[in-house]
Amino acid sequence: MKYVVITGGSRGIGKAAVELFAARGDRVFFLYEKEHEAAAAVAEDTGAVGICCDVSNGEQVRAAFRQIPDVDILICNAGICRTGLMSMLPEEDWDRLFDVNVKGIYHCVNAAMPAFLKKHHGCVITVSSMWGQVGASCEAAYSATKGAVIALSKALAQELGPSGIRVNCVAPGVILTDMCADVAPEILASMGEETPVGRNGTPMDVANAMAYLADAEFITGHVLSVNGGYVI
Repeated sequence: MKYVVITGGSRGIGKAAVELFAARGDRVFFLYEKEHEAAAAVAEDTGAVGICCDVSNGEQVRAAFRQIPDVDILICNAGICRTGLMSMLPEEDWDRLFDVNVKGIYHCVNAAMPAFLKKHHGCVITVSSMWGQVGASCEAAYSATKGAVIALSKALAQELGPSGIRVNCVAPGVILTDMCADVAPEILASMGEETPVGRNGTPMDVANAMAYLADAEFITGHVLSVNGGYVI
């Protein structure tokens, strides 16, 4: 049994990861910010422990990790998105995206570091996006944060490898979660048809990739594309 911490675990990809790692027999703790009822349901269904925490707030993250036994696997999944022309994006929205999507990883990795260093072993899995790999029109800020996640993951893999800590990243494509709620059904259908495997992804597709990276002891610094071939 391993101790697993998953951020953004009350819905979408994070919820699927909580379900999968709990089903594997791991002791799972998940962080969430606002979805109290959804978090309570996930906890009841899986036996995982939900902790309310804004990952952009360092003190809240440190307080959350004080409630968690020495972590073995940290999955930095929490993320938010804004769409629209960059010229129309308020500065506070730009800052909020970076605070959650990038600084949240900074806070969580640093909070997990004492446990990793004590064991001389640890696994960090970050969540980027295919738009972090190639960019997307009208998602400049989101793409920028997800590109930063990739660069950060590769840098940390080199920095932390000698301490026995692996860092890998998953880059999902079109995954049918709440983040797609505002996308027209015909656009989602078209994107599925354009994907070589002929469909859009599910949260469990990404969770399975996370589980693979969690077990792959000789892989670090890798970006695993989970997009059905939409971006190759």
